[in-house]
Amino acid sequence: MDALQKFGQYGLLLYRALRSLYEFKTYSKNLINELVKIGYESVPIVILTGVFTGAVMTLQTSYQLDIVYVPVSVIGSIVSQSLLIELSAVITSLVLAGKVGARIATELGTMRVSEQIDALESMGFNSVSFLVVPRVLSGLIMFPILYIVASVSGIGGGLVAGVLSGALPASDFMLGARQFFFPWDVTFGFLKSFVFGFVITSISCYKGYYVTGGAEGVGKGTTQATVLSCIYVLLADFVLAAVVL
Repeated sequence: MDALQKFGQYGLLLYRALRSLYEFKTYSKNLINELVKIGYESVPIVILTGVFTGAVMTLQTSYQLDIVYVPVSVIGSIVSQSLLIELSAVITSLVLAGKVGARIATELGTMRVSEQIDALESMGFNSVSFLVVPRVLSGLIMFPILYIVASVSGIGGGLVAGVLSGALPASDFMLGARQFFFPWDVTFGFLKSFVFGFVITSISCYKGYYVTGGAEGVGKGTTQATVLSCIYVLLADFVLAAVVL
């Protein structure tokens, strides 16, 4: 029953957020701030994650194919395909679940326990429109953009790692990447990042918005938001792969 109650609370929060979309003047300023926090401020960690993911993929693929008589350009194909279809969206989302999700849950949780949300509603403010809607919208907008950043930096990192390690020249890497490139892979990656952005921001908003128990409750809510976001990102990844591919 407790699980059903929480699911109902989550669904009601999303319903209230959907109904509040028309109140653009209420959340427009917060939307810009959240776009900067979720998008611009996450670019360095996304680039770092992408570069090292691509580099490790290149080195491991080169090691595994070392005794197999295949063209070295296959390394570029495997790395680019893996990044575009799976790794850029999933690994970036798992990293951002800790950075973005924890921040959202902490901010809303602190506002809840300090009664700032109650004060907003007592003044006739729609707290869901003011606090939840801009954060969820920002996730839907910025996660696909961050997916592009992660993919480009990952392929670049893989190319550089291949050249520096002597595994293959840059021309062969790019030949393999272009040879097996399919536009649908990018479309699927966009779809994944869009869904993951919604999952992370909505769960984090829910956990922060309904925090109880003071400072200790904020800490628990933040931890739960991060853990649940990671779990449901992986679950959504499986469902999308099973249904779409």
